Amino acid sequence: MKAILCATYGSPEVLRLADVERPTPRPNDVLIKVLATTVTASDCIVRGFKVPVAFWLPMALAVGFPAPRQPILGMEFAGEVESVGREVGAFKRGDRVFGFDNFGFGCHAEYKRISESGLVALKPVNLSDEDAAAIPFGGLLALSFLRKGQIQSGQRVLIYGASGSIGSSAVQLAKHSGATVTGVCSTRNVERVMSLGADAVIDYTQEDFTTRGERFDLILNAVGKAKARLRCERALNLGGRHVTIDDGSPKVSREDLILLKQLAESGALRPVIDRRYALEEVPEAHRYVETGHKRGSVIIRVA
Repeated sequence: MKAILCATYGSPEVLRLADVERPTPRPNDVLIKVLATTVTASDCIVRGFKVPVAFWLPMALAVGFPAPRQPILGMEFAGEVESVGREVGAFKRGDRVFGFDNFGFGCHAEYKRISESGLVALKPVNLSDEDAAAIPFGGLLALSFLRKGQIQSGQRVLIYGASGSIGSSAVQLAKHSGATVTGVCSTRNVERVMSLGADAVIDYTQEDFTTRGERFDLILNAVGKAKARLRCERALNLGGRHVTIDDGSPKVSREDLILLKQLAESGALRPVIDRRYALEEVPEAHRYVETGHKRGSVIIRVA
């Protein structure tokens, strides 16, 4: 099968298209013919080993050193079940599925092996493979961090970085939770964030939301990174919470993936896609994602 290999850490130029052996499903595994995947900011972090010095050891233990333990990156996928292990009961050949593998990677390839008990589910019936592949990463992480902030109906919630993969999902999920949502983004993304259901949008290039005098019950920083940490105490209500996506590991589950499927089918959650690339163009996709200006997801067409 064809796959994009990351045999060493470095710039996008270390990525190369290669022919590799197709994985064989074990008794509890599902083998998926990948039709669409994505390049996320996390893929770029792993490829470049771009973490603060204090996190070098945990990163090396998690993904390998001096090279990635799994040379095929990619966390999200959508596709068709090619075959199943003899003990698999939840899926069968021909099922259309989508999912997320934040530790096993392996999605930047024509075939992906994943445990039946992993983060894999039947894809939303109303979405194409490309649309379905754009759901898991942003949706699962947004769910996790909104729950960490103890979101409740009736709250005033601000999403900083509302146009990215996590942020665009967080806007929609917060609205679905019954919150009044304010998004923060750049000028070119204001209309898009409004279209996702935000009650108000602040253009950070024109205005600092912390000086407006508004107060929020929850502020989710969906940008993360130390340079983007917000000094937002004066914008929080008494007892309000500030959650940032690089502060602790997200908690994700198969049940949440199924919830995202249901929300997508009901229309409460819509995928946001910025650009599309072919599998051999993954290095170019990495370069674009690293600009920090992507809107929603960057899709890789595999088939």
